[in-house]
Amino acid sequence: KVEIKVQDNGNGIPQKVIDKIFQPFFTTKPAGQGTGLGLSMSYDIVTMGHKGKLMVDTTEGEGSTFYIYLPYKS
Repeated sequence: KVEIKVQDNGNGIPQKVIDKIFQPFFTTKPAGQGTGLGLSMSYDIVTMGHKGKLMVDTTEGEGSTFYIYLPYKS
């Protein structure tokens, strides 16, 4: 498999929303300022389209790391 790691040094993702971030139409932005489709579509592309995994590790106040695992055939 191939691992892709994307890390930031932002505020992290609050624990109260972590279980919802890959759901369609979920957004933390005010009404009319976000569709909530970005992470949902990414999750579907990675998991259903490529049979991989998309996971997140986050610590409030420190940042987040997203892990993308894709199967690899040589």
